[in-house]
Amino acid sequence: MILDADLAVLYGVTTREVIQAVKRNIGRFPRDFLFQLNGEELGVLRSQSVISKSGRGGRRTPPYAFTEEGVAMLSSVLRSPRAVRVNIKIMRAFVGLRRVLVSHLELARKVDALEEKYDGQFDIVFRAIRQLIASPSAPRRRIGFHNEALRMVEELAVRNSVS
Repeated sequence: MILDADLAVLYGVTTREVIQAVKRNIGRFPRDFLFQLNGEELGVLRSQSVISKSGRGGRRTPPYAFTEEGVAMLSSVLRSPRAVRVNIKIMRAFVGLRRVLVSHLELARKVDALEEKYDGQFDIVFRAIRQLIASPSAPRRRIGFHNEALRMVEELAVRNSVS
């Protein structure tokens, strides 16, 4: 999922323009394409990033989150050449993420099969492999200004163009 403000940066428009485009074409955005964060989700987002509380000059409404399908629909609503280019990069990023997820699941299945085959003989090895496969418990905080969504899209686009 990608937040409206991150998409606005990618598409080179304001967050307000993204939200207006959605509201003008709300019939194109069912709940599985787009949803607005609730109070609890917004609280988590505020605690993880620097988003000011309402009434302090920041955002006054909860952000919208777009699914893969919602991103594709947004590019058809915005219809600029940049929107088309960005949408292609975002779709490639989603495909790349899906590939990584599938390969991760396949690896976990193979480890399970090996563990069953060799009973407890290599228990220590299998525990070490599972720790390597497991996602980190707490993501590291990056230092400096960055736009995570843009960086991810650019990295996956480069990887996809090479392969």
